[in-house]
Amino acid sequence: MNAYDISISGLNVEWQRLEIIAQNLANMNSSAADGSTFQPLRLVSGPAQSFQSTLDQAGEHAGPMGVQVLGVEADSTRPRQVLDPDHPHADAEGFVNYPDIDHAAQMTLMIRTSRAYEANLTTITLAQQMYSRALEIGRQA
Repeated sequence: MNAYDISISGLNVEWQRLEIIAQNLANMNSSAADGSTFQPLRLVSGPAQSFQSTLDQAGEHAGPMGVQVLGVEADSTRPRQVLDPDHPHADAEGFVNYPDIDHAAQMTLMIRTSRAYEANLTTITLAQQMYSRALEIGRQA
């Protein structure tokens, strides 16, 4: 696998992470009539191949395999209760359950994720430039 393919796998993972963040932010103030709440989600990612597998294949010219999504986990935090007796989803005591989503933490994660996405795009651009330059050198030889 080359730098281009590794960066593509990174782009895919970061794009999915941005989708999860957007879903969390979109449901931050949602409630349901039955008292259930949206469970904030978290994307879990990791290497596509274990470090030991990479070491075992070192003699076979196999390099890093990029990253992959390992799963999406629901956060098990308790819902945030807000006293709003006039809300149609309020319980008998007047409380409405909302997901406990930290807006600042989600925005910070979004910035970090978008920067990782941009870094992968930059790597793809640089890899393309290096491949083009290598072709030019090969033509001159």
